Amino acid sequence: MSVSTHLAAEDLLNRAIAEHYEEIRRAVMRRGHSSAMAGDIVHDLYVKLAENPDALGKARSIRGFLARAAINLGIDRARRAQFEQKLFSGTEMEAEAVACQDAAPDAVLAMRARLRVLHRAIHELPDRRRAVFILHRLYGLSPGAIATRLRISRNMVDRHLRKAMIHCLERLEEFG
Repeated sequence: MSVSTHLAAEDLLNRAIAEHYEEIRRAVMRRGHSSAMAGDIVHDLYVKLAENPDALGKARSIRGFLARAAINLGIDRARRAQFEQKLFSGTEMEAEAVACQDAAPDAVLAMRARLRVLHRAIHELPDRRRAVFILHRLYGLSPGAIATRLRISRNMVDRHLRKAMIHCLERLEEFG
């Protein structure tokens, strides 16, 4: 769009708003908005159209276009106000009753300490027992698959798992 066309569109917008201001404001007020709110809506419409003034050139009836656009902005504003009212309608007591999704800092520290104890307990296990435990708990292998992989009996795998679990639980109980 050339500069002269853009200036002509801006001039059309300015003249149209000045000429039809009261009619547009009354149309918005008929939709339930106060006089002051209707003035704000017409102002918002002007600002919005000032960003793209050539939109007016496509309208068959400039007054009708401006009135409809202002009414639509008023509807949007009312919906937004309704949403915000709903969003911020709770009491402080209700807000405090909402559970926090994050773990408390002291719980995170306690969990990390328990993981360190568990890590040490696993490293205290004899090599074969540690291998069985890790293959089962960390890699999700079944006792049968572990027996085949390590070339030991299924009963031996079960015994290693049982003793490893007892050892880890004892260390965790000692921790507190």
